[in-house]
Amino acid sequence: MKKLTLAILISLILISMSGCNKGKDSNVDNLTPTPQPIVTLPAEVTPGEEEIEDGVGEEEPLTVSDYFPLEADTEYIYEGEGNEYAAYHRYVDYIDLENNLVQTRTDNGGTVTVRVLQIKDGTLSVVYLANESYYRDNFMDKATDTEAEVLLMEPLKKGTNWTLSDGRRRLISEEKVPISTPYGSFDALEVTTESEDSTTKDYYAVEVGLVKSVFLSEGMEVSSTLKAVNKDAAMKQMIMMYYPDADEKIYTRQLELSLKTGEELRTVLEAAMQKTPPKDTYIPLMSVNTRINSISLDENNIVQVDFTKEFVTEANLGSGYELLLLQSVTNTLGYYFGATKVVITIEGKPYESGHVMMEEGEAFEVDVEDVVS
Repeated sequence: MKKLTLAILISLILISMSGCNKGKDSNVDNLTPTPQPIVTLPAEVTPGEEEIEDGVGEEEPLTVSDYFPLEADTEYIYEGEGNEYAAYHRYVDYIDLENNLVQTRTDNGGTVTVRVLQIKDGTLSVVYLANESYYRDNFMDKATDTEAEVLLMEPLKKGTNWTLSDGRRRLISEEKVPISTPYGSFDALEVTTESEDSTTKDYYAVEVGLVKSVFLSEGMEVSSTLKAVNKDAAMKQMIMMYYPDADEKIYTRQLELSLKTGEELRTVLEAAMQKTPPKDTYIPLMSVNTRINSISLDENNIVQVDFTKEFVTEANLGSGYELLLLQSVTNTLGYYFGATKVVITIEGKPYESGHVMMEEGEAFEVDVEDVVS
């Protein structure tokens, strides 16, 4: 267990250093606040000064955006060495081009980390971070400059460096380092982060982004290297669906969810719950005319879901089957969000039918004790 915990910790440090996953407060890592990092520019660089050689201006300098493209429907696959959690997949959940924000989701097989990154004022920063975020949600409205960790900073010249508030020093250590990966070979920008007991080197390539990370500590080396970039990709998730059966029991079936960049969880879950059950005797979780108005996990780890009135009016079930249906919906949503309680409302009001009447804020409890797998 101690070995596994150490392995996951090293992997999280490596992923955190690369920067490139709304949840409970306990699931949110506190980013090292660096709203105003201490910056040191290389001696030969003077901000705003244009160098002229033989009467002709130099090529326009590269920017942070060149090294961190914002691309929708993209999956980045990294292979790992030195740690079982060094390999990971990274997906692009949401993009806000107006504010240069992107939300990424990193899955290393041990945990899922969500990050919101922003390109602003010549920097690339992590402006929101959540660990163990297994469900899809848009966290970009939680972005805050006061908790930003700067990953890249212009000018992108060797010697540019800044100090994070926890004392770590981050610098552009080299400009064109040959890096070979299964995805291709690059002349990469090398960014080094130094702490008392470890060093991390991140390598960024133009028009690609992060291509390699290397974590070094006390003779140990852990690396993650870009293996493939899949375009027009969707994030795949498995959800356990619970269905009431004509035999008055609840059965389970797994279903794959597919979410592309910008696609809201509400609409994907809606389609999954409307889907014809895999067995004729199973009762659908909701009618094709029912819509999910909203769904979220609140600060108390309770799922809040609001349906249109058709959830009740088109179910047309007796009291026994209605209770089975409500339990199945509760189990399905609770399983996906990792919650034990689900509050079901109908167009903003507590659930009410001819058989069941809930109070304001009253929740259904997840219960799988008598479920048939």
